[in-house]
Amino acid sequence: MKAEQLLRDPDAEPSDEVIAEGLGDAFISYKEFIAGLPDRDIEVDWRYYNDGKAWLGKGLYKWTTSRGTAKEATVFWLSIWDGFFKVTIYVPEKVRAEALALSLGTEAHRMVEDAKQVGKLKFFPVIFDLKSGELFDDAYRLIDFRKLVK
Repeated sequence: MKAEQLLRDPDAEPSDEVIAEGLGDAFISYKEFIAGLPDRDIEVDWRYYNDGKAWLGKGLYKWTTSRGTAKEATVFWLSIWDGFFKVTIYVPEKVRAEALALSLGTEAHRMVEDAKQVGKLKFFPVIFDLKSGELFDDAYRLIDFRKLVK
């Protein structure tokens, strides 16, 4: 059976109730994942994207430079599916070796190794399909790595 992406209605903003309905048992893990983001100076900004016809959460890393300038960078994309959620981290191809050198579990290491570059973009997507917390450490490690890469 093909996985179904949810949050397709442009007029229904993602609320905990809407997300909980789509995720079912995975909602508890989703809340745990989201709870770990403020410690990383990351907030999720939900927007409806017409090109994909769905709501996506943009994981924004926000910081202030030494000169006081507010900066932000997108470090991952979050989407809600029937029974699980996806966290997609686009890693620049030029730092694949460094990403592979991270202390990742076997499955996450293989995901980085096997990821294919997207079109003409010089990035490859590492996609975590999450319904429990077992890959959170690896996802957070890759997110922390992505924050450092310009």
